[in-house]
Amino acid sequence: MKKTVNVAIGGCSFVIDEDAYRTIDTYLEDYRASIASPEQSGKVMDELESRIADLLKAELGSRQVVDQRMAEKVVGLLGYARSTRNAPEDRSRGWREGNPRRLFRDVDSRVLGGVCSGLALYFNIDVVLVRIAFIVFAIMGTAGLWVYLALWLVAPEARTAAEKCEMRGIPATAENMRRFSENR
Repeated sequence: MKKTVNVAIGGCSFVIDEDAYRTIDTYLEDYRASIASPEQSGKVMDELESRIADLLKAELGSRQVVDQRMAEKVVGLLGYARSTRNAPEDRSRGWREGNPRRLFRDVDSRVLGGVCSGLALYFNIDVVLVRIAFIVFAIMGTAGLWVYLALWLVAPEARTAAEKCEMRGIPATAENMRRFSENR
């Protein structure tokens, strides 16, 4: 029989066994200690906890209790910060290359709505080419304007660090999420 605790991670409530709790708590404390600037620590840790909650919800499925295996899998997927003291040698090799990209509007590099910069990241091309194409199509007829407006309405904004990673086709590891959280 194992002891369980109720915890809130990323705004979600979980029932988690003691071993898994220690694993996740140690990971979060080590990661918090690796963040250089205290003013960035809050945003980065909120993003990281949100990502942990998403991964745990996906792992739980119909189960009710988070166990040690799930906690280790989530920590392994997120990876360790470069300077954490408990980091294993290289846990990031499990990621496959070429993660799928999702179309988002890039609000960090936007001129109007972020559609062109989002399309440029999605297709991995220069944003200037996309902007020129939309301008040319808008001048030659109204098709460019209507396509831009439609994409502005359909494509969601990339607000979280995990979405910014998905937009670029890179894994949403803790290190990548920290990089995009610090760029806000």
